[in-house]
Amino acid sequence: MLLRHLYSVEAYTHKVTANACDYTSLQEAIDSNPGQRIDIGVGDWTVDRRIRITHDGSGLVGYGRIIQSTPSEPVVEVKGAKNVLLRDITLTRTEGTDGEAEGLFADSCSFLRVDGITVLDNRSRSGAISLRECVSSTINNCTVLNYMRIAIDDRMDSPKYYGFAFHCIDGTGISARDCEGTLIAENTVIEENLCPTPEIKEQYQLGTFSEKAEVKGSLIAQEAWDKEYVAMWQQGSAIWVGNPVRSRFTRILGNRVQNAAQGIDLHTDQVIVANNLVDNAFIGMKAMHGSRNVLITGNQFSRNVLWSIGLMPGKASHGAKDEFGESIPPNSDGSSVIANNIISDFGYGDAYWVWENEGPTKCVFRLDIGQEPDDPPLTDVIVTGNVIQSNPFTSLETELQQTPRFKYAVLIETSSPERGESPRGLRISNNILQPGTDGISNQPLPE
Repeated sequence: MLLRHLYSVEAYTHKVTANACDYTSLQEAIDSNPGQRIDIGVGDWTVDRRIRITHDGSGLVGYGRIIQSTPSEPVVEVKGAKNVLLRDITLTRTEGTDGEAEGLFADSCSFLRVDGITVLDNRSRSGAISLRECVSSTINNCTVLNYMRIAIDDRMDSPKYYGFAFHCIDGTGISARDCEGTLIAENTVIEENLCPTPEIKEQYQLGTFSEKAEVKGSLIAQEAWDKEYVAMWQQGSAIWVGNPVRSRFTRILGNRVQNAAQGIDLHTDQVIVANNLVDNAFIGMKAMHGSRNVLITGNQFSRNVLWSIGLMPGKASHGAKDEFGESIPPNSDGSSVIANNIISDFGYGDAYWVWENEGPTKCVFRLDIGQEPDDPPLTDVIVTGNVIQSNPFTSLETELQQTPRFKYAVLIETSSPERGESPRGLRISNNILQPGTDGISNQPLPE
């Protein structure tokens, strides 16, 4: 009965669009026309509470702006509705203010369509566009501009693993948590304000501890603990999809990401990452914490600093509890393919100076072990048809002969009593891999 309703003609009929200008407020226009698409026109609508959409078939269209003046409120919230359309509108906040909530927040929706909207200056640790527990939803041709803010990353509630809090830049452009069948396509996600410069680091004391437990957690190095400083003060992602097991069947296609901390961050199963352009992120992308059946193909990764593509187990891979205290069943990482990607100008991103002498080994492809001894190993990965070009060109004919800014083209971590077993079932062939300072790989490549 549910599928019959979702696919019925009545559920997808475009009803007569109402005009928001005929009402005293935008919320009144929505409430007075359940199931209709509201044209908000081309002007500005300033609100101090979230705009709520709860009826099937509803939506907002037009070229106007909705300006949220309350930092703790999302700009628009869609909750428990089917076949809602948001098209061409701009969501933003009062000029000069940071937010504490999403620009667009959609919860428990199905067949939501977000098309051509702009989320501007929603500087919040929450996603500028954020889906939670949604099914078969689409985020297409949207622009997210300036989504990061100065924050405290508080890991004091995880003393076993961390036990500290630190000053950071944080924020996420597009996020989908516990969603199935999501399409994230042809979007542009760019940060222009909070770039990793020495001046910004000094001004906000980025990376320095703001709080520290008595005992060091297992996932922080002793040197960082003693210095009370971590280099990972760029937090957040341009595109984030999780959690494992409950997130499945995601397509991330043809997006442009620029100046992110992490370009694409995946904790999910059965996902396609194809034809994206990820430029100047300190990590191009990673898939971990039980990410299975990940197809990474036809992407361009430019000016990354730590790695371009990383697959690795994490502490959620072996069956832990999520942030809500619910058990996560064991879910190993792997059965994935990395094919036909181009990695260029590796090491020439803006964050290079942050990691020049710190952090994990810099490499283009990182095939890693877990965070805990019982994390199941990364298993069955094909790496084929990829090209690495690390030195920038001065012209089409002449390449600068500079020392590569990475140690290995491929890093395959070896087993560790503290972190688990080395990857298994790897097949690496038919790639053009420029060697790093220490060679192509830290061990013979399995073909």
